[in-house]
Amino acid sequence: MATRLQLRCAAFLLLILCAQAAQAILPIEHWRTANGAKVYFVANRGLPMVDISVEFPAGAAFDRTDKTGVAGFTNSLMRLGLPGLNEEQIEQRLADNGAILGSRFDSDRSGYTLRTLSDPRWRNEPLQLMSRMLAAPEFPQSVLERERNRLAASLKEAERLPATIAGREFQRALFGSHPYGRRNYEIETLDRIGRDDLLAFHRSHFVSERAVVAIMGDVTRAEAEAIADQLTRDLPRGPRPSVLPDPAPLAAAIERNIAHPAAQSHILVGAPGIRRSNPDFFAILLGNHILGGGGFVSRINEEVRQKRGLAYSAYSTFAPMLSAGAFTIGLQTQRDQAGEALAVVRKTLAEFVANGPSEKELAAAKRNIVGGFPMRIDSNRKIHEHLGLIGFYDLPLDYLERFVPAIERLTAADIRTAFARMIDPLRVVTVVVGAEAPAAP
Repeated sequence: MATRLQLRCAAFLLLILCAQAAQAILPIEHWRTANGAKVYFVANRGLPMVDISVEFPAGAAFDRTDKTGVAGFTNSLMRLGLPGLNEEQIEQRLADNGAILGSRFDSDRSGYTLRTLSDPRWRNEPLQLMSRMLAAPEFPQSVLERERNRLAASLKEAERLPATIAGREFQRALFGSHPYGRRNYEIETLDRIGRDDLLAFHRSHFVSERAVVAIMGDVTRAEAEAIADQLTRDLPRGPRPSVLPDPAPLAAAIERNIAHPAAQSHILVGAPGIRRSNPDFFAILLGNHILGGGGFVSRINEEVRQKRGLAYSAYSTFAPMLSAGAFTIGLQTQRDQAGEALAVVRKTLAEFVANGPSEKELAAAKRNIVGGFPMRIDSNRKIHEHLGLIGFYDLPLDYLERFVPAIERLTAADIRTAFARMIDPLRVVTVVVGAEAPAAP
């Protein structure tokens, strides 16, 4: 039987091999196309595949307030019709070439991904289709009406769910009139959205100067340059978008208690967090892992679930974006335990912000994150996702190489300082859906 030392050595060697495999396909190459698109490229000749994405700052935050949903519809309908090709024909041509087309959409980003065989005989047609979708989508009126009706029915159903209600109220209370306060879609504005709105949004946001192209896989630098040029050369031209402002700091605590017949209360607590470019990113990442992002070993879960049995799980997350995204603590608990659970969450957060993690918690979190780092870059798809992230948020090209050293050098004091800068436990948003209905006067 293998000794504990032998098992540790074997695990260590495995991590080294994984890291070496990732390092073998780095560093990242970067350039701009003739019309201004940014390109990020990593070659890996090990598999006859290539992953490609083109993204734009054209997410829900760039919608107009009176027509929330234009950005989302623009993204979802681009692949559902081209001049001379309907959505079934597009899907068939992709399938015939063994290609998989996907999309990405959130508050910041909107774009498309393509996984295809690297052989030009199989990749050329999928690339042509993707290029046409990006540059000149059809937005068929019949498809718009069908998708609007489908989405309206889905939203009406979701609006009754306590999780949806909690998320909506939390977002509105947290961000107010800031663009991050908008959801991807609102029932009230769906009927105002027409085909001309989609065409105008595409023309003003899907422009070459804002495009971020990420290419990972079995192609040469020259082939990558040709692919990037093909995908962006017919895009409209336009200026870079203005910088999103940070949301206003919370002037005071905000509480929303919403009655709902659900058996469990849904609780969200949080505040505006940080931009992706914030130098505190790694300190917040490591600290959040300790506080509530590390699963069953995190402090919030330990206090709420393990010690008191108040919830099956409790967690914390943060969303670093172009602007300061949300820092969120969430859980579900029995209605009659909601007050106790919320008190535990508030106390745990306040103690963490005031004192930071213990040295034991810090060491365990570092082992977990550093030990798991090779798994973040152990496939073409994962590295490709990092390429898109690096390009979109203007991170340094050696971001992946910096990751582990940045985590390892952090101290408990660094985390305490970063959290104190990000959040004041006395000024947070609290939303409870499933609160007891107030007594009749």
